[in-house]
Amino acid sequence: MFETLVSWMATMAQKDTARCILDAAEELFAERGFAETSLRNITAKAGVNLAAVNYHFGSKKSLIQAVFARFLNPFVVELDKALNEYEASRQNSEPDLMSLLHLLSMTSLRSGADKPGRLNIFMRLLGLAYSQGQGHLRRFLRLEYGHVFRRYSELLSRATPELSDEDRFWRVHFMLGATMFTLSGVDSLTAMAQHDLGKSTSTSEVIDLLLPFLARGMQAPAQSQDS
Repeated sequence: MFETLVSWMATMAQKDTARCILDAAEELFAERGFAETSLRNITAKAGVNLAAVNYHFGSKKSLIQAVFARFLNPFVVELDKALNEYEASRQNSEPDLMSLLHLLSMTSLRSGADKPGRLNIFMRLLGLAYSQGQGHLRRFLRLEYGHVFRRYSELLSRATPELSDEDRFWRVHFMLGATMFTLSGVDSLTAMAQHDLGKSTSTSEVIDLLLPFLARGMQAPAQSQDS
């Protein structure tokens, strides 16, 4: 009995250490970027030694992937479930773009509900993953979560049959860019809205304002190649 208790306490201590490292890494990566944040910066903030990082994660690349996995694991489970419910409710009708965008945004909000500002931080990290050449991270995301994102992309394609594959590629990335910009700086945006409009706005309300903008951009007539 005593040995079991000691083992359980040791396991809990290890989990606490790993969580502290992840919390510190998430915050520092979002503030400084991946390349600019060293493992020593992370260990200093987490209050652990370098051996603890090596023990739990093995390398900086693995730690970066673990930071993303902490958000994406519950998100992908929720998204898969939401897609099942969505497809069952649609039966034989074609998917609708606005409802697909709303589904994705609500799933994102639920996945980050355990920590205020979590979605904002994740969007900053996602933007850094695109801008700082983290090839290993993009490969990790494709391998671990590609099956669910491909499923969503197929529905998105069916909801926009008027677009060519090339147009859809660019517009999806433009939507992603607008979303990352908006949500990574949502605190500043809501503060500006409070000052300029005299109205407080929550993150979910910002998303509600963003979705029609994204949908209209996605559905805009394609530019003629010879114009």
